[in-house]
Amino acid sequence: MRQQPQSIADFREQARRRLPRFVFDFIDGGSGSENTLAENRSALDRHRLVGRAPVDVQACSQSVTLFGRDYSMPVIIGPTGLAGAAWPRGDVDLARAASKAGIPFVMSTAATATMEEVAAAEAGAKWFQLYIFKDRAVSARLIAKAKALGFKALEVTVDNAIPGRRLRDARNGFSLPFRWTPAKLASLAAHPAWSMRMARAGAPRLEVMAAELGLDEADTIAELMQSQLDPSVGWEDIKWVRDAWDGPLIVKGMLDPGQVAKAVETGVDGLVISNHGGRQLDGAVATIDILAEFRAQAGSRLTLLVDSGFRTGSDIARALALGADAVQVGRATLFALAGGGEAGVRRALDILKSELEIAQMLMGARAIQDFGPAMLRSPRPLRAPGTVPEAAAIIPAAPAAGPLSLVAEKRQGVLP
Repeated sequence: MRQQPQSIADFREQARRRLPRFVFDFIDGGSGSENTLAENRSALDRHRLVGRAPVDVQACSQSVTLFGRDYSMPVIIGPTGLAGAAWPRGDVDLARAASKAGIPFVMSTAATATMEEVAAAEAGAKWFQLYIFKDRAVSARLIAKAKALGFKALEVTVDNAIPGRRLRDARNGFSLPFRWTPAKLASLAAHPAWSMRMARAGAPRLEVMAAELGLDEADTIAELMQSQLDPSVGWEDIKWVRDAWDGPLIVKGMLDPGQVAKAVETGVDGLVISNHGGRQLDGAVATIDILAEFRAQAGSRLTLLVDSGFRTGSDIARALALGADAVQVGRATLFALAGGGEAGVRRALDILKSELEIAQMLMGARAIQDFGPAMLRSPRPLRAPGTVPEAAAIIPAAPAAGPLSLVAEKRQGVLP
């Protein structure tokens, strides 16, 4: 009997064993050379945590308030398309696990369940991720349906003017509906448990998009999205969504802190700092490296969420210290979903909560609001090729206008 996964890395390895290669690569892969995918991990590792003792951490809390609602920890299950390829009715299982953990679940427009099914899954908060389609009437219908079904927030993805070139999918011939080749059939034979689940449940399909766009098939996911998404989307379109949606509005896919002023002007409530998990722009900046600049620009005017590469409680602590209000996870819960449906996702969330608690207590943060930039150190770059790197630099208190000081001021309630 194999041991239960003890980390998200364990869940990833379990998914690699249990899923056919073309499905695992769809979940695990990035765009181009997968440089951004690798940099997300490297950048997180560069930010080192500072243990703080002695501090009385006997009574610690992970509770957080987002858009006026209280949640058990600063974690959100972010939108992930085609979750049903990992486990039948995967979107519903993700929603149920999030509800039981007391955190939000963001349903993807590229979900493999209907909006009605997800809305009815447990009583927890569901948010809806929206694409702005070439046919604006489709997006308008989705907004209206999300409102009618009680979704609490709308998350508009904007970093998809053109899909990234995902080489693993191209090499594997990943398509919807699945098209069977000798290699794929051999992979099915090597993964009988997955094959039997899919045979009983039926092949996954993009239920929301199929219902709204009448889609039957496409050569690849990237080509499907390219045929339907609008590269002309700008802030005027976000304003159109703002006018149609009276709940919290979040814009996902932000990497340029210079866009913050426009977001505030447009009436956006929050941003997700994201490089799409390394699946869009190859060579993009890691989100953890740009986070403090966003907080500097936003102050306390926007709720800042962050995603792309977060796999441990220590990763979440790093983001909180640099000014994030919460972290969205994607692959972490998909790997867990592949390992055991809702039960796997619940275990993965328990692991993240436990890891965050360890980081929190050892860093002396009794509450999430106690995290700040003084709890991190980052090494300076090399002076020149071949020279010895300087000693790790202490992140300073920074001048008043600096990004890190603004993080601290927001945490202390100084900013308006």
